[in-house]
Amino acid sequence: MEGEFLLEVKGVHKHFPGVHALNGVNFQLKKGEVHALVGENGAGKSTLIKILSGVHNIDEGEYLIEGKPANIRTPHEAIEKGISVIYQELMLIPHMSIAENIFFSHLPNTRGKVNWKEVYEKTRELMSYVGLDENPRMKVGYLPVAKQQLVEIIKALSANAKIIIMDEPTSALSNKEIENLCRIIKELKSKGIGIIYISHKLDEILELSDRITVLRDGQYIGTLDTAEVTHDKLVSMMVGRELKDMYPRQACTPGDVVLEVKGLTTEKVYDVSFDVRAGEIVGFSGLMGAGRTELARAIIGADTRKSGQVIIDGKAVPADATDKALEMGIGYVPEDRKNHGIFAQCCVRKNMTISALRQFKNKIKINRSNETLSVNKMVDDLHIKTPSIEQLISKLSGGNQQKVILARFLMMNGIKVLIIDEPTRGIDVGAKAEIYNILDQLTHQGLAVVMISSEMPEILSMCDRIYVMKKGRITAEFKRGEATQEKLLSNAI
Repeated sequence: MEGEFLLEVKGVHKHFPGVHALNGVNFQLKKGEVHALVGENGAGKSTLIKILSGVHNIDEGEYLIEGKPANIRTPHEAIEKGISVIYQELMLIPHMSIAENIFFSHLPNTRGKVNWKEVYEKTRELMSYVGLDENPRMKVGYLPVAKQQLVEIIKALSANAKIIIMDEPTSALSNKEIENLCRIIKELKSKGIGIIYISHKLDEILELSDRITVLRDGQYIGTLDTAEVTHDKLVSMMVGRELKDMYPRQACTPGDVVLEVKGLTTEKVYDVSFDVRAGEIVGFSGLMGAGRTELARAIIGADTRKSGQVIIDGKAVPADATDKALEMGIGYVPEDRKNHGIFAQCCVRKNMTISALRQFKNKIKINRSNETLSVNKMVDDLHIKTPSIEQLISKLSGGNQQKVILARFLMMNGIKVLIIDEPTRGIDVGAKAEIYNILDQLTHQGLAVVMISSEMPEILSMCDRIYVMKKGRITAEFKRGEATQEKLLSNAI
C-alpha cells in the first residue's frame, strides 16, 4: 500500500574502495514510531544514515519516502523532504546565538531584511516545547551538551521534520537529562514524527523503541518488535554469537598498595582519600558533575592541586606535573576520546608509541624496526582491527581507538596504575566485552586499575571496590558484592 511507511529502503547496496559497506539492507520507518537501528561498529549504521540524509547515494536498491522514490542527492534535499539528523558530534555554530543556529538556513525576512522579532518569538515558542529556558540571544557555545542537543531538536522541528534521526543522543547526558529527552521523544511520537534511534545502550533501546532493526557486517539481519526481544537475543543477533561472559572479571588476590591518595583537594575535588592495590580494579561511581573526572585529572597533575598527596609505591608524585606522573607509572585514558585521547591526524603506530618513544631510541634516532615489531605485537595481543598500523586512527571504530589508547600505556616500561574514564562510552557490545577482558587480564598481571564509569552494570560487575562521589567528595565505599544500583544511586544523590 502506497504511503504505508514514512521511509523505506529495499535491498540497498553501497560500495567503497575495497569495502561492501551495505549488502542488501532493508529498513522501514512508520509514522509516529521509534525504530532503533543497532549493530556493532562497522555494521553499516553510519553508511545507511548517510544514504537516508543525502550524504551518500545508493549503488543499488530502492529508497522511498511515503511510498514514492526519494530522489535525494544532497543533505539539503533531505532536509527539504523532512529528514533531519542529530549527530553524536553536534553540528552547531558555537559563536552564534540559539536563535541564529535554529533558523540559520531559513531566517524569516521581508525583502531581504531579517525580522528578528519574529525569529526570537518563534525560538521561544519552540524552546518552551522542549523545556529549554534560556535567552534566544545566548551563544550556543555557552550551553552544556544536553541543552545543545535540545537546540538540535528545535532545529529539526523548525524545519518541519517528519523524520528525525538521533545518533547516540544520550552518550553525554545525565540521568535527569535522559529522562527529559525520553519525554520529548514521546511527544514527538504523538505528533506523528518518525524517529530512527541509534545507540549502543541496549537497555535504553529496549525501553524506548517500538521496533528494532539489526545490521551486522553491512548485512540486514532482521527487524523485530521490541516487545518480543530480550537483551541476550539482541546481543546474539548483533555479534553473531552468544556473549556468555560479558563481564569476565575473575577473582584476583590484591597485592601491595600501589596508588595512595591523601586529602586531595582542587577547585572541584575536596579532601579525597583512597588507595588501590596491585591487581585491583577500583571503581568510581556518581552522577555527572560529581567530580570523578576532575579527581582523575588532579591525580595525573592536569588540574592544580591545592593540598593533599598522590603517592606511587611509597613515593610522592609532584603536584601539577603530568610528565612526572607518567614517568612514575600513572597512565590515563580520558573520557573524551576524540578530543583528548587520540591524535586524529596521526596513524595507529604514532598514537600507540607517543608515550614510549624513548624505549625505541637508538642513540640519536628512533629504531623504526623495533617500534613496528612492538606495535604489531600489541595489535595482535589486543585484537585491534586495522588494515595497517599506518592507518589514520580516526578511521578506526571507537572500540579499536580505545584499544590503541590502552596499548599506548601498556607499551611503557614501568606502568603501575591505569586510570580509565568511561572505558566503553560509544563502544559497541562486542568491543565492550573485549575491553573488559583486557582490563581483567591486566590486573592479573599486577596492574592497579581505577575505573570511572556512569554505567552501573560495568562498575558493579568489574570492580573489586567501589567509591561513590557527590559534589567533589567521596560519600560511600563498597566491597565487591556489597553494592547494588540502588545503593550507588542513593549515595550519589
